[in-house]
Amino acid sequence: MDLIEPLVRHFLGIFFLMIGLQFSSRSLGLYRRMGFSHINYGARGAAPWWHRQTFNVFRALILGVCLIRIFADIDGVLGVFDSLYQWPVLLLGLVFLLVSYTAVNYLQAFMHEEWRSGIDPRNDERTLITCGPFGKSRNPLFIAVMTGQLGFFLALPSVFSLVCLIVGVWVVTRQAREEEKDLLQKFGEAYEHYRARVPRWF
Repeated sequence: MDLIEPLVRHFLGIFFLMIGLQFSSRSLGLYRRMGFSHINYGARGAAPWWHRQTFNVFRALILGVCLIRIFADIDGVLGVFDSLYQWPVLLLGLVFLLVSYTAVNYLQAFMHEEWRSGIDPRNDERTLITCGPFGKSRNPLFIAVMTGQLGFFLALPSVFSLVCLIVGVWVVTRQAREEEKDLLQKFGEAYEHYRARVPRWF
């Protein structure tokens, strides 16, 4: 535990910082190259807008907490579960986070030009992806995100991370339903056939 605990503690701070930098720089690069934002909030006050705002607040909180923990002991404030705060659990959380990170990057690359964060309101020519991972699940990217949320809870088992997990899964599942409504409107019968053939999750 003397080795694993500080390793995971430092890993979390660096991991979430790098994710923030990667996502921001990738989005800026795509905007510079393509001339439009791949991040879509939706209409102010609509469900997708609230989902994005909630996600952003918790993402900022997680990053802040993980960075502060590198330099200060705030675990008492976070409500750490001592029974779960054991090195095998922490390592399992680290593994889940790495699996999530790898899967998210793979799936975004697989989607290539079709990748968006949120619902794109533009009426451009889009392709409905139904092959590869999307032939097994309609929302493999969201599954990868929720795997990371579970990994964070295991790497920092606490009241704070449990709230993050519950809210995160709630937001992701609600957003999945909103995006499927949009896909049905965009692709009509083709999406109906796809939805009948492929499960939402597994």
